[in-house]
Amino acid sequence: MSNKTLNLTDKVYEYLLSVSLREPEVLKELRAETARMPGAQMQIAPEQGQFMALLIELIGARKTLEIGVYTGYSSLVVALALPADGSLVACDIDAKAPQIAQKYWQKAGVVDKIELRIAPALQTLDKLIAEDKAGSFDFAFIDADKEGYPNYYERCLILLRQGGLIAIDNTLRNGRVVAPALDDKATLAICALNEKLHHDERVSLSMIPIGDGLTLARKK
Repeated sequence: MSNKTLNLTDKVYEYLLSVSLREPEVLKELRAETARMPGAQMQIAPEQGQFMALLIELIGARKTLEIGVYTGYSSLVVALALPADGSLVACDIDAKAPQIAQKYWQKAGVVDKIELRIAPALQTLDKLIAEDKAGSFDFAFIDADKEGYPNYYERCLILLRQGGLIAIDNTLRNGRVVAPALDDKATLAICALNEKLHHDERVSLSMIPIGDGLTLARKK
């Protein structure tokens, strides 16, 4: 028995995947293509994607948000888990990488569920609020520029319904949160957000040591 989370060795991690991962072929193909790209480390781990899909099913999500698309693995995970009438507003500032995403969304038959908005994410979120969409979303996934996280979190909290869930990626920063360098602005921003969330009474909170750290905040 252990009173702290298991530190996975490579062999234990391989075992975990072998007995629990149910990754559709289209997701495997997208993950393989992304692995050949320079920014491949930005893609979430497959077991994290499967966990997020389970969360979508558990809360009965229909309207969802994503901040940071890249090649669309997490978008595809969410869209596949959504019901037929579900929708995802996917925000990214880069128009190039999401071209790969759209190819796989089309292949998986979920492209009609996903509305890709290429613009600064804060601009898109503020526009949704201005369009009277506050309190109408069920789920939001934040995985973009780390210094923008605090603003993305606040906007998502406005846009989510009561009981809605925000999932925030990279909240452990590969362990750098323990002693961040003074010039590591991204990690310092994550540390500040982690502290803020710890004391934020507007949400119920759990940080999950999956992938690079996934924080779940449920709007009260």
